[in-house]
Amino acid sequence: MTPKPFEHAQFAHCESGVMATLFSAYGFPLSEPMAFGLAHALSFVYLPFVKVNNLPLIAYRSLPKSIIKTLSKSLHVTMKTQTFKGEKEANEALKGVLSEGKIVGLQTSVYYLPYFPKDMRFHFNAHNLLVYGMQEENYLISDPVFEEAVVCSQEGLSKARFAKGVFAPKGFMYYPKNMPQEVDMHAILHQAIVKNAKAMLTPFPFAGVKGMRKLAQKILSLQTEENQRYVKNYLTHIVRMQEEIGTGGGGFRFVYAAFLKEAKEYGLNEALLEEASALMVKSGSALREFALYCVEGSKKPQSLNTQKIANKLIEASTYEEQAFRLLKTLK
Repeated sequence: MTPKPFEHAQFAHCESGVMATLFSAYGFPLSEPMAFGLAHALSFVYLPFVKVNNLPLIAYRSLPKSIIKTLSKSLHVTMKTQTFKGEKEANEALKGVLSEGKIVGLQTSVYYLPYFPKDMRFHFNAHNLLVYGMQEENYLISDPVFEEAVVCSQEGLSKARFAKGVFAPKGFMYYPKNMPQEVDMHAILHQAIVKNAKAMLTPFPFAGVKGMRKLAQKILSLQTEENQRYVKNYLTHIVRMQEEIGTGGGGFRFVYAAFLKEAKEYGLNEALLEEASALMVKSGSALREFALYCVEGSKKPQSLNTQKIANKLIEASTYEEQAFRLLKTLK
């Protein structure tokens, strides 16, 4: 299955951007919001018992690779996926599929990609990008967070594909083997939206809307914490998990709001989707303010106001509860 001539595009988030470009190139036009929403990828998880750099895991979207897997399953697309034992084997396989004219998705580490500016590099092993050709021994790369396509050395890309640690890529490579001829988008969209609504309204106290409020409670407790270094690290960790991992919490909410607007084109309840979309935009804006308040609190611990920070997160959770209670009733 040969893709169309390649065109680079910049997106808000790496995995949904890669899948939108990949599916479009292989004959199934798809926007980034639609890729994200069909994979019901919006989430919130606060897990104090799972540590990232000795601080709690906080996530605003589903786990890495979930968009690849869920979107493919929803649209009945068979993906060719591979991991590898070493760099040599991975490079040979990549060159092989590129020689067939295929466009390929890869999972990499941001930290080791040589074309990333140094101040943008951090240890995150679930960054997705596309390789669409070669220039001598260098790879032609469409990285969805960059304005233009870039060129990357084989050595640099190999190092990024085999970074160690959490979500280690192990050379993960993927591309579609088939594309659907006909899809019942109305039914698929309905299922994806209701599933996402149920996940965000889960009774589990550390996930969804309840998880946002659980984190707000923890933030309130920081007001009496004597270890100022811990408070600073905690608040900056929240911002890093929200704003630097992918598009961040606010960004994901704006993407999902755009998805709901696009879903109106397929015969679903327009008024309900419009209202829910507006609420998600409000949540995204509140989360951006929440991040700013966290930054302020970390820089000026003497004037820390945890009530102000927690209230902004609760505000966002209220918008999301209203939106997903609406979406759960979608007919």
